[in-house]
Amino acid sequence: MSRPRVAFHTWPAAVYAIGDVHGCLEQLLALEARIAEDARDFEGEKWLVTVGDHVDRGPRSADVISHVMGPAPASFRRFALIGNHEQMMLDFLGNPAAHAYWLDEGGMETLASYGIEIDYPPLRTSEALRRMLDERFPVDHRRFLEALPSWLSLPGWLFVHAGIRPGISLSMQSDDDLIWIRAPFLTSQLTGGLRVVHGHTPGRDIIATPHRICIDTHCFHTGRLSAVRVTPDGRTAFFSVDGPISGWR
Repeated sequence: MSRPRVAFHTWPAAVYAIGDVHGCLEQLLALEARIAEDARDFEGEKWLVTVGDHVDRGPRSADVISHVMGPAPASFRRFALIGNHEQMMLDFLGNPAAHAYWLDEGGMETLASYGIEIDYPPLRTSEALRRMLDERFPVDHRRFLEALPSWLSLPGWLFVHAGIRPGISLSMQSDDDLIWIRAPFLTSQLTGGLRVVHGHTPGRDIIATPHRICIDTHCFHTGRLSAVRVTPDGRTAFFSVDGPISGWR
């Protein structure tokens, strides 16, 4: 079953897209404060879009999810998209034995942020673990993750976690590609006339080409979280905050 996909035909005053947070709450709060300050120059509604991978590897995934589930800053509307790490997390919650690899992809840190400690590896595939997850993982967080859309589109622009399959119409894109793809998307110019804002492929700096903008600056490793502002005329501006990663286990 395909995930929801959100399309709009009219622009807000500005869209601010934030890259992969990966459990780094302090950087997210600092970047949102900087965005709110910048947004004072724009009248009307502004949007905050997080492009997925809110969870895993960093220390405060549970708090990040609580935050993005909460109210947006004044004059903002908030959107959150699914990334491959949210999908791995949901797969694990549904069937821990079949998806235990997630624990090695940042899942251990995420579960710890929810107060769920695993006797690893003996407990990782046991029925006791399944019961623990059912009892201790917040139902509202799970429902929020299950409802995350795979993209947000506006005229001329697409916001998505990983990218799109080149040369294929948007209606035919698979959820797997939208949250996992790297090659051939990263080197292709076949984006159907869209400029694609995405994360998933980390680097030290934002990458901006005529066809795509990557805003994943490897926050859980570098302490740097980044965003792009896009306005209806297609102009862009970039923002980053840097900070230490605290709270590692």
